[in-house]
Amino acid sequence: MYVIFVRTIILYILILVAMRLMGKSEIGQLQPFEFTVAIMIADLASIPMSDTGIPLLNGIIPILTLLMLQILISVLSMKSTLARKIFSGKPAILIDNGKIDAKNLRRERITLNELQERLRQANVFTIGDVEFAILETSGELTVILKPEKRPLIPEDMSIIPEYEGLPYDLVLDGKIMGENLKKIGKNYVWLKKQVEKFGYKPEEALIVTYDGKKQIFCQKKES
Repeated sequence: MYVIFVRTIILYILILVAMRLMGKSEIGQLQPFEFTVAIMIADLASIPMSDTGIPLLNGIIPILTLLMLQILISVLSMKSTLARKIFSGKPAILIDNGKIDAKNLRRERITLNELQERLRQANVFTIGDVEFAILETSGELTVILKPEKRPLIPEDMSIIPEYEGLPYDLVLDGKIMGENLKKIGKNYVWLKKQVEKFGYKPEEALIVTYDGKKQIFCQKKES
């Protein structure tokens, strides 16, 4: 039991490190070759994890090999358009200028019902509202509405919104975010003064944020 426990921890840490090295895209939308690597790593890890008769290296070495292979493919894809097409494919236009491309639908093996379902997932309920629908290499559907069906934005009304900037967390669960304080050119004395306006200390706050409009949001922790 102890051996299985230790082997499980070792393999877990190894897989966690491998996924981090593979990049953030592996955590979000996977490309086909990335999905393949993820499945194989899971299978390779499960065998030595459950069977103590198999040497641990029999799982570690293949996982490291797959990791190096994935990194190599990623580098090749970054440097070569041909490699990107081979390993990731290319986007397919399913609706082009408001017209459904039946040929691409058949090529991607997507039915009209599936297309409608994906459009509904993108909050589009009428095919006639769509100018372009592009099936990305990750499998996601990008939808571009016709100009008259797009939501109104400030630019359409010649309005220039006030710059908002990036909000910073200054306190999280009572912990002072010193690095963020430095980024906005403030210090703890300033923070303490601002939070005390709400009737408590920074260490008693659940969260304190500071946005580009120099507005502070503050909420106290529950006792």
